[in-house]
Amino acid sequence: MLINLSELFPVEGKSRTYTVPLEMTSFHAADGDYEIVEKEPVTLTVTNEGNKVFTVIGEAALTLSMVCARCLEPVRVSFNLVIDQEVDMKQTGEDRIADLDEQFYIKGYNLDVDQLVGNELTLNLPMRVLCSDNCKGICNRCGTNLNRGTCDCDNRSLDPRMSVIQDIFKQLKEV
Repeated sequence: MLINLSELFPVEGKSRTYTVPLEMTSFHAADGDYEIVEKEPVTLTVTNEGNKVFTVIGEAALTLSMVCARCLEPVRVSFNLVIDQEVDMKQTGEDRIADLDEQFYIKGYNLDVDQLVGNELTLNLPMRVLCSDNCKGICNRCGTNLNRGTCDCDNRSLDPRMSVIQDIFKQLKEV
């Protein structure tokens, strides 16, 4: 959803509150795409601070379907994002890049709400998602989810001195 900021240019101190729907259905992150399973309209208050500088303050709430890092089951992760940005409309795209202030959510005189929320979401993504703190994960041999049950894999630790004999048995099995 694009918000045209040109109506706020003429009057310094003018403020307007927008409630707009979030149009994106999935979020693309560095480690993959996540489906947005719940979302609420985004509320933004844009204020003209003068000299073509705007402040954007708002909130966004959404829920992503992510994958548990141990058992690979889907997990619903909720985010309540607080948006507080300052936008200088005098800067060109090249100036922003030179200042390392890349604001991809500004396109001409328009504010791209989906991109703004996506940037805030990138900053708030957890490092690792778990379905529960005591998640047992999956068996590293057969892939069984150990939260649901056990598997019949041989998990005994072998004496390293017997590894040569174990190799002989493996060769005999293959014949």
